[in-house]
Amino acid sequence: MTVGEGYDVTDAVQERLRRWRLVLGGGPADGTGCALSGRDTAMDAALAALYGKGDKPPTGRTGRDRSAGLGGSAPSVARWLGDIRTYFPSSVVQVMQRDAIDRLGLATLLLEPEMLEAVEADVHLVGTLLSLNKAMPETTKETARAVVRKVVEDLEKRLATRTRATLTGALDRSARVSRPRHHDIDWNRTISANLKNYLPEYRTVVPERLIGYGRASQSVKKEVVLCVDQSGSMAASVVYASVFGAVLASMRSVSTRLVVFDTAVVDLTDQLDDPVDVLFGTQLGGGTDINRALAYCQSRITRPAETVVVLISDLYEGGIRDEMLKRVAAMKASGVQFVTLLALSDEGAPAYDREHAAALAALGAPAFACTPDLFPEVMAAAIEKRPLPIPDAG
Repeated sequence: MTVGEGYDVTDAVQERLRRWRLVLGGGPADGTGCALSGRDTAMDAALAALYGKGDKPPTGRTGRDRSAGLGGSAPSVARWLGDIRTYFPSSVVQVMQRDAIDRLGLATLLLEPEMLEAVEADVHLVGTLLSLNKAMPETTKETARAVVRKVVEDLEKRLATRTRATLTGALDRSARVSRPRHHDIDWNRTISANLKNYLPEYRTVVPERLIGYGRASQSVKKEVVLCVDQSGSMAASVVYASVFGAVLASMRSVSTRLVVFDTAVVDLTDQLDDPVDVLFGTQLGGGTDINRALAYCQSRITRPAETVVVLISDLYEGGIRDEMLKRVAAMKASGVQFVTLLALSDEGAPAYDREHAAALAALGAPAFACTPDLFPEVMAAAIEKRPLPIPDAG
């Protein structure tokens, strides 16, 4: 048999052994003698957690000879769900999720109140519930909504007051006027702008130019577009973005739009009065088409100079990369303040596309991870068109 040019028989054999090793799960009986490393090791661990053999299932049930290493921990399950979306196509992920509900008793975790009470209801748990949303029986969804609502309400209590206060101040400052009434004068900025007019003999500053805050107005001053990647790895970011979206939507002086995307784009703006509805309107998982999402957002911008677009994504683009970058450049050229967040969570930056991050930075839109506590400051800086408070990467 003639082997085609460039065809390596050894590589083909190794690839076949690798695949068999992943199927058989290792151990002395697998017969492959193939060692795994890197990404393959992580894939094997994800498979073993669901299909690996053990003494008994972690739920304490009998009648099955396979178990997983996830136990009843919601954060562990959430991490595992994120892992399988990283390593397997969506069609396989759907099968594995259904198997996980059956094999690991996740339906019990979601259905039984005492099980839910035993697990701390946090963002990880919400991510788990949302990831399993499409596979849930109807009887489970009400329980899931109650848990999600509790977490969302707790987050709103923690974040809403500071967000409103910070952004209200930024909006007032961004609307400052040059001929203010006496009680609208911003004395700190006025003095700073007139220091050159200091008269030593009188020990005073002569304010040739007054700077003041704009008077409170019921009209919309700024437009904010939150464009959120809903791929599985972004679960925590989706939760926080939904909460912040609801908080921003409650402010009269801000017009807020919330857009979520994978390969499709969904505008959830009309549901912003209830972030729980927003969350259950998302569909974690699937591919990613950032360019398509930004095209939709761009089409909805009517006042570029008064608009802040916040892209929250790990930047793994499945769409047209060059078009995505051209779109960002066009928005910035029109006056849009563009912010790129690799994550909006307390967990730091996830794995992300460094090439795309560098390309965005070159356009003046540096990409960085942002904690929920820092987010109000980031938005305030964007509204006032000043440098963003980017965390030290070190």
